[in-house]
Amino acid sequence: MHYQDINTIVANNDAELSAAEAHGMAAGMLCVNDRTELRFWLQELLKDTDEISDEGRSILENLFEDTRNLLASDEFAFELLLPDDDFPLGEQVEALRKWCQGFLFGIGSTSSTSGSAENWSEEIREVVKDIAEFTKLDTESEDEEAENDFMELTEYLRAAVIFLRTELNSADNRTVH
Repeated sequence: MHYQDINTIVANNDAELSAAEAHGMAAGMLCVNDRTELRFWLQELLKDTDEISDEGRSILENLFEDTRNLLASDEFAFELLLPDDDFPLGEQVEALRKWCQGFLFGIGSTSSTSGSAENWSEEIREVVKDIAEFTKLDTESEDEEAENDFMELTEYLRAAVIFLRTELNSADNRTVH
């Protein structure tokens, strides 16, 4: 899936979110409960939209199911849905900030329905706190050091998401949403 394609679908359907936020939301929901239903994500994603084209819905459904499968994979193949490297670094960082916002919304909305957040370990809380800090990233810096920092943050987030999915998908978090 390409970031721009998903972003166009989301924007064309008057969703108030970007593709990065939508993907972050899906990843967050699936981290808390890998059996989260597609309709729950679509309901949150498109709550202000009356209709979406069949093609758009199909692409979004594929994004959600691909995210589910990549998170469950032993291959560490999960990637954040962000703009390609040919986009300005500021836009990439802004998308990363929005991805983190979507992720936090996703884990919050799923945790609140299952009541599991109060049982999180200190390590889980620290990782979630780190992700919350990433929503405050500076989008103005464009030097080589900023590029390296961006790549390191992206890799950290990939590992953090896999960690959270593993830790949060325990027997007490299995309520289907």
